[in-house]
This record gives sequence, C-alpha cells and structure tokens, in this order.
Amino acid sequence: MEQTQSFGPILILLVLVVSFLYMHFTNGSGLTRIYLAGGIVLAAILILLPSLNVDLPDWFKAGFGATKIQLGLDLQGGTHLLMAVKLDEAVKTQLHRRADDLKRELKANKIDFQDVSVGAAGNLTAKLKSSADRTPFLDLVQKSFSDLTVSSNSDSSGAGPSYSLAYKPRELQTIRSNAMDQALETIRNRIDQLGVRETTVAKEGDNEILVQLPGIQDPERAKELIGKTAVLEFKLVDDSKNVQDAIKDGPPPGDEVLYGTTERGGREPYLVESPVLMTGDVVTDARVRPGGRLEGPYVAVELDARGAGIFDAMTAENVGRRLAIVLDSTVYSAPVIKERIPGGHVQITGRFSMDEAHDLAIVLRSGALPASVEIEEERTVGPSLGRDSIRQGEMSFVIGAGAVLIFMAVYYSGAGLLADFGLSLNILLLICVMAAMGATLTLPGIAGIVLTLGMSVDANVLVNERMREELRAGKSPREAVKLGYDRAWSAIRDSNISTFAAGLILFQFGTGPVKGFAVTLCVGVLTGLFSCIVVTRAWYDYRISMRKLTRISV
Repeated sequence: MEQTQSFGPILILLVLVVSFLYMHFTNGSGLTRIYLAGGIVLAAILILLPSLNVDLPDWFKAGFGATKIQLGLDLQGGTHLLMAVKLDEAVKTQLHRRADDLKRELKANKIDFQDVSVGAAGNLTAKLKSSADRTPFLDLVQKSFSDLTVSSNSDSSGAGPSYSLAYKPRELQTIRSNAMDQALETIRNRIDQLGVRETTVAKEGDNEILVQLPGIQDPERAKELIGKTAVLEFKLVDDSKNVQDAIKDGPPPGDEVLYGTTERGGREPYLVESPVLMTGDVVTDARVRPGGRLEGPYVAVELDARGAGIFDAMTAENVGRRLAIVLDSTVYSAPVIKERIPGGHVQITGRFSMDEAHDLAIVLRSGALPASVEIEEERTVGPSLGRDSIRQGEMSFVIGAGAVLIFMAVYYSGAGLLADFGLSLNILLLICVMAAMGATLTLPGIAGIVLTLGMSVDANVLVNERMREELRAGKSPREAVKLGYDRAWSAIRDSNISTFAAGLILFQFGTGPVKGFAVTLCVGVLTGLFSCIVVTRAWYDYRISMRKLTRISV
C-alpha cells in the first residue's frame, strides 16, 4: 500500500526545535509556552492515532499522514537469515571472463594457441602451439593483463609452452570485496521490491550477510528469491542432434543438456550450444505483462544499447532456429526466432503463475548475484513469541517508569509532580516522533525508552537540587527558579550531548537491534531536553508572571 505523504511529522519536529530556541533565547511569557506545549501534545496524539490501528478519514491522512511505529522482528515475528556468499565462485567467474578476453586478444594478435581454460585450483592455463609465440604471448600478458601473474608450467604435453596465470593478491582481494558489496546491494534491492518494510540487510564478517524480514508471510518464497543467482544467458538450441542420445551417451563437444519445466510440472530436456551469446548484464528493466488465457503472464525485458545491438545481430543471423533463454541453468523458454528483432525488446514466456513472473522480473531488475549464497542459519520468530516479548517489554517499562515517577513525587513534592508531567510528556513526544519517522520499535528500543526516562530524570534532578540550594541560600522563589535552571543547564547540556554522540556512533556502526536502541536514545535525548527545559520552566514562568509563585515545594 502506498503511504500518504504529509508535512505533519516534519512540522512536529520543526515546532520542537523552534520552541526550544524560543525559550532559551527569548523572554516570552510562560503562558505562551504553556499554550505551545499544549498544542504540541495535541498534535502528538493525532500523529499517534495511526499506530493505534484506528480507522481514520482520508482528510486526516492527508494532513497528518498514515505513518506509524513499525514493530521489529523480535516483536511482531518474522524470519532471520544468515547467508554465506561463496566468494570463490565469484573469483572463478571473473577468471572465466578473463579467459574469454585472453582468447580474443590472442586471436586479434595472431598468436596460435591450443587451449585456454580455467583450472580447479583457481588459475588460468594457456597452452601455445609453438615456442616462437612465447615472447609475443608474454608481451601481450604484460600489456593487457596486468592484473594477472604469469608463470611457466612444467607440463610438456604439446609442441608449445604452457603457462599458468592467476590474480595478483591485491586484485584478488578487490574482486572478493566487490563481489561482497554487489551481493549485499543485490539482495537489498530484491527485498525492497518484495515489499517487506523495515528489513535489515547487513554485512557480517568477511563473507556473510544478515537478513531480517519482520512480519514476512512466506519465508520460503523470500529465501528462494534472495538466494537465486539469476545468471541470465541466451544460447542457441542444437536441433541437429537428438537430445535423448545426448542424455544417454553424453552431449557432443560444444553442447550441453539443460532442463526446463513442462506444463504438468515435469522436466523437459534441451540440447543447447555451450557458447553464451548474451548475458543478463545488458538488462535495464523487466516488467510483468498479462498474457493470453493459454500462455499466462510473461516478462517483458528491456536491453541497453549494447544488448540491443547484440540481440539484433543474433536474431538476424539465426532466423528459424530456437533461442534458449536460460536462468540459473534452467531453460525458461526456447522460442523460434521468426525474424530479426531490433530495438532491444525481449519477451520471456514460460507458463508462469503471476507470483513466478513477478519474482523473475525482480531478480532480472535487481541484477545477478556475483556468486551463489548458502543459508547458514535460519530462525523464525512466531507472532506468539512476539506478543510475549511485547508483554514483557511493556511490563519492564511500566515498572521502571512507575518507580521513577513515584520517587520524584515523594522526594521532591510539588516540583517532583511537575517533573513527572515533563517525563510523561517526554515519553509521549518520543513515541510521537518515532511514529512520524516510521521508525521500528524493537526490544532494545524499549530499553532505549527506559534509559531515556532515566536521562530525563537526571536533568530534572539537577534543576530541583539547584533550586533547593538557592532557596537554602536565602534566595526568593523567583530567583531560585532562574538560577536553578541557569546553573543546571551546563551540566544538562554536556551530559546530553555526550549521550547523543554515543547514540549517533551506535546508529552509524551498529546493525539491527543496536540501531533500534540508538534511534530511541537519540530521539529521547532531544524530547527530554524539550520537556525539561521548555515545558517545566514554562509553568514556573507563568506562575511568576501572575505573581502567584510565593513558595516552591521542592
């Protein structure tokens, strides 16, 4: 569902900042500040209404928005996945591409070779036909393949020399790092298009990715979508040979047997030529389109300029032949090329359901994973566990907040009750800002709210203790209020700045629950300053302006 955009949340945050500056740098009346605080409380309640699952009219959503606090994985349930990226596969894939590049360069420079192949040890082997090509070969490698180290092989089979090429250590590390970054971005794009809100996709260690999907209804579909390598290839079907003979005796040189899916869910073999005519890196867009009653939906693919040129030439040269569209070694369709197809518009049909076509479009749009991923750890948090977590979190908050509020009221009397009002307002504003931001509430976030309450209490304690000192020194109530707030401000400012900075660091470098804790902590510092410095002092200033502050119950 598309959310309604609104200026309501931004307005609340702006009013908080302006109100704080108004109090701190002007001598406005206490009554004005009380009215301002009352307006903010009303607006905060209105912004919190969507989080209470209240049926709201359209005009309200247009004015205040429909954002609400999202519950994290530990509160509403969902799926937790820890996946390992097989970076060695990514290195091997890059090495295969360098092998193809080397073949092209050798042919372009008229250097005869027997074979260029990638070995199981993660190196590239090049065999020349003649010793006379030794020097031109080494010069070519030094000039065009500076990312590879070359060494002579002891293999004496064949007339010419044999060489082994491998990536330099720094280049190898760069490939692995880039593959990890690409995998992280690809998985994040796929999850975003899946429509799951408030997910966590973060790097763990050197080759692992943490994925948390709160409230996911179909974890198996999500796992399949996330883990699909999505290597799209276009290959020609070899109809000149019998596919059953290839299955029985092995495919002939230059061919391979791949399988697709029949209408009844069975497997259909295809004998295709091994050379890849075009890969999915030329895809710029992929969308699901409704098909006829018999065909079902299909995926319309758009190619970039290079891909459009390749596809144009490929279809022009192979009219009458079948073109296999292969994704992750599975043939999705093998249509006959009836005519030349310019423009870079491709249709992938395959008797899809709507969900299958949608998932295929997602993986094509978000790009291929540089290597396959393996799920190392999977945890599913059920909604019942989430409800238990919410209940326990609520209990801890109620007990902690209740103890603080009772202590303040007993120890500081009337000033303590006023501080309790400020603390309650602080929690209200904190939850309001989180709802306005559409933030995620987690169990660590609830802990952050309790800690925020403690920080706000600290500010009120400093103010009340300062006022006590001034009253004991013989100051009038009016002077005690002014000096109490002024002299407590430096300590309050420094402690809150240091806490806010710590929260920013946690948010920047933390992941998942740590970020949830950091968000509530940082927002709570700001709302705590506002409720203590602006709202509680506004009451004292109002009483002073009305000449009713004859004593302070502190």
